[in-house]
Amino acid sequence: MATAAEWLEGARPRTLPTGMSPVLAGTAIAWWQGHAHIGIALLCLVVALGLVIGVNFANDYSDGVRGSDENRVGPQRLVGSGAAQPKKVRAAAFGCFGIAGSAGLVAVILTGHWWLLVVGVACVLAAWFYTGGRHPYGYAGLGEVFVFVFFGLVAVGGTVYLQAGGVPAPGWAAACGIGLLACAVLVTNNLRDIAGDTASGKRTLETRLGDSATRWLYVVLVAIAAVSVVVVAAGTTWWALLGLACLLLLAPACRSLLAGANGMALVVTLKATGQGELLYALGLVVGVGIAKLLS
Repeated sequence: MATAAEWLEGARPRTLPTGMSPVLAGTAIAWWQGHAHIGIALLCLVVALGLVIGVNFANDYSDGVRGSDENRVGPQRLVGSGAAQPKKVRAAAFGCFGIAGSAGLVAVILTGHWWLLVVGVACVLAAWFYTGGRHPYGYAGLGEVFVFVFFGLVAVGGTVYLQAGGVPAPGWAAACGIGLLACAVLVTNNLRDIAGDTASGKRTLETRLGDSATRWLYVVLVAIAAVSVVVVAAGTTWWALLGLACLLLLAPACRSLLAGANGMALVVTLKATGQGELLYALGLVVGVGIAKLLS
């Protein structure tokens, strides 16, 4: 039976990159603006990781009690596999949300941006009702909207705002890029699960689009994310084009998907996509760092 540590290992292609990337990208923009604050950045990282790990536990719980994981391909989940009691997984989810909320509260106290508490509550509610509640919006094909908004626009924009007091145009471009790649991670995951989701009645965007269109959706997301790097560089420093290093992983992933990768082969693509998202953010940080050193 899977342990919680094994479950987190299997979920890592989605959790760590999706949690770290927005904070790195947002901090790169704040640094370029001359307002990087390591303490605030670390608090943002705790918030992001708490939310993304929490939403994975929440999805595990909600999908498990609904029976949506019975035909799952890839790493087993705690509730669906019977490795953990549903109430313990639910408690883990809310524990992670509590950690995220506590770190967010400290960040708000330090910066004085109290209105962000409303955003924090919205993040937790969106994380829970993605697959929780009577009418989960993740089952209505809106999961990508949640991911783009909260793990892209809100996460990156919030990181910049808390450090710099505002979000310039390059910050929103970076937020869009990170959000699109986070969506690409979800698209890959849901592409792998189309058969199981269809059988269980889970109507994701991918079950609605079908296999072929979903693969092209992934390519479009990656292409627009690459363009966003150029937009960020045009508004900051051309060294930020180092963010295009993400294509070293994402271009082969696109080829693999268009070639018809299926089943466990998609787990490899899922991992590459998460790592590509992280490489995007690291490229921005390194690019800004080089520009600062040379200035």
